[in-house]
Amino acid sequence: MDTTHRTTRHEGSRFNALDWIAQLLLIIGGINWGLVGLFNLDLVATLFGEGSTLSRIVYIAVGVAALWGLALFRHSRGNH
Repeated sequence: MDTTHRTTRHEGSRFNALDWIAQLLLIIGGINWGLVGLFNLDLVATLFGEGSTLSRIVYIAVGVAALWGLALFRHSRGNH
């Protein structure tokens, strides 16, 4: 058994650490957008400051994670 690659089997695909981080960021982003829609509460801005550098970094990371997730989805569907 090859233990050099830390991956997890999930429905026939392999998730590595970067995939899991992207998934976590997508969940955080989804929850934040849900809070914005339901309660007009931007939790990221509340925690890190509206328009702050740290808030912008979180938003950018979530956006990059979405692109990563799209690429991962396309790859898993066989659309390389």
